[in-house]
Amino acid sequence: MDANALMMPVEAGIRVFDELDRLLGQFDCVVPETVRQELEKLADSGGEAGRAAAVGADLASRCEPVETAESYADDALYDLATTGEVDAVVTNDAPLRSRLLDAGVPVIHLRGRNQLIRTNP
Repeated sequence: MDANALMMPVEAGIRVFDELDRLLGQFDCVVPETVRQELEKLADSGGEAGRAAAVGADLASRCEPVETAESYADDALYDLATTGEVDAVVTNDAPLRSRLLDAGVPVIHLRGRNQLIRTNP
């Protein structure tokens, strides 16, 4: 899961884990440590984005933390996905989504206002 996926509850009013349960049934969730750090930094910024990031950081505690060699969150997610360590990436970030799909990685993203879908390459 990336930072914007974890911020969806505030930014899009979506219950992301409920939607993942509906879409996937049983699943294991991982979050790269770089995503956790990004959320914590954003949470300190205040405002609506800060509130969304604080909620995201709290939700990230439901996921297994993963260390990667990458220092940039999108690169960490890409690396985990392209090496087969995860089956899909949850993101609403359009450039990352395109990059992942081009690499043959399924992406779970927001469709419409309140529903997640899985897009396969």
